[in-house]
Amino acid sequence: MKGSMLAMNKKNIVYAAFTMLASVAMLSACRDSKSTGLEYARNMYDPIAYNQDQPNKNFANGQTAQSPPANTDPIGFVRYEFANTPEGLKAAEAAVVNPLPVTEQNLLEGKHYYEVFCGLCHGEKGDGNGPITLLEKGITAPAFHGEGKESSRGGLMSELSTGRIYQTIMYGYNAMGSHASQLTPSERWKVVMYVQQLQKIK
Repeated sequence: MKGSMLAMNKKNIVYAAFTMLASVAMLSACRDSKSTGLEYARNMYDPIAYNQDQPNKNFANGQTAQSPPANTDPIGFVRYEFANTPEGLKAAEAAVVNPLPVTEQNLLEGKHYYEVFCGLCHGEKGDGNGPITLLEKGITAPAFHGEGKESSRGGLMSELSTGRIYQTIMYGYNAMGSHASQLTPSERWKVVMYVQQLQKIK
């Protein structure tokens, strides 16, 4: 009888202690609406490094996020020197050359990127009959080959230079938006290479 009473008292003490701890945890979170209350192993999920928007006394301006030094580029960034102006286009036509060799692999990849990003308007064969131009009234895309197929900026589409094609992919023109964020410089050059193959279609 005495043993069973001790066992019951132990159980009651454990329940009482658990209830008290739970109450303390809940009440500690109620004092401050932003508080998470008692936290277990806080150092496991609190970052040691500063967050970008955190004040930081290590810098003179007190900010964690700092502007990059002048005249520096991000890793992997390729600078394009020609502006999106008529003068920039003219300069690009005269100076820009494709740095990639014409290989079967490059043409295969260029075909893939063209079909994903360009063919929807310009057509799989570069004839200007892509699914979007066929479905949407008022949207047209020039063909890259064929007699009398002229660019809206002058000259035949089949004679567009390397620089003009790249400049158009880079900045866009008319209804076509820039594809600089969708395609890396290397991918753009592969598309240019493939478009120049489409230009040869008679």
